[in-house]
Amino acid sequence: MLDKAVSILDCYRPHGGSYRLTELAERTGFSKTTTHRVAADLVRLGLLERAGTAYRLGGSLFELGMLVPRRHGLRETALPFVQDLYEATHETVHLGVRDDRDVIYLERVHGHAPLPLPSRVGGRLPLSCTGVGKALLAFSGPDLTEMILAEPLPRLTPYSLTDPELLRTAVEQAQVSGLAYEEQEAALGVCCIAAPVFDGGGMAVAALSVAVPQARFRPARLAPAVRATALGLSRVLRQAR
Repeated sequence: MLDKAVSILDCYRPHGGSYRLTELAERTGFSKTTTHRVAADLVRLGLLERAGTAYRLGGSLFELGMLVPRRHGLRETALPFVQDLYEATHETVHLGVRDDRDVIYLERVHGHAPLPLPSRVGGRLPLSCTGVGKALLAFSGPDLTEMILAEPLPRLTPYSLTDPELLRTAVEQAQVSGLAYEEQEAALGVCCIAAPVFDGGGMAVAALSVAVPQARFRPARLAPAVRATALGLSRVLRQAR
């Protein structure tokens, strides 16, 4: 029963949304009777909620997710730095961590005219398609890099790096400069600069980024603020260990 419940919840990856009973049954391969029974239990437990004739994720999942110790503590510590980076740039700021081959976004701060980005708090994107992801990839060890380079690289836009050698070069450049760049690889018209965050070890525990419209992407202007913020957060995390 637990496996069936998780299968239904997994239907909402990666974008959430609402699904009718027949859609959940199709996505899981369960019968409508089984799907209805498990969905009803999830509603009773607050893990799903009814939205007319459809089901959507329930508030209990959000509450539980925010209590995950490692990510909750990191997010709480990083939030002042995220806000400072926004005040310094007045651009969209992301905080992300690695989960296998993806970035999971713990925080996103944007202004009154948010960019058309696929990122969202709690959402995930491929490491290879984002500035945050490249910064994490560059400082998560060579084994991860080689594993990702050995597989087909995802394409979110025509500018996504699908050539392994181009991605390898981008990772090596990030390792040298301490900054990772992304130009229209996750969303058209948007560019990004990111820096890794460390907690005292050699591996990045997170990364911070600033995303801007391509027309005003000026890495030399943004780099000092991104680098300084990441270094400041790293210093606090080291002291907290």
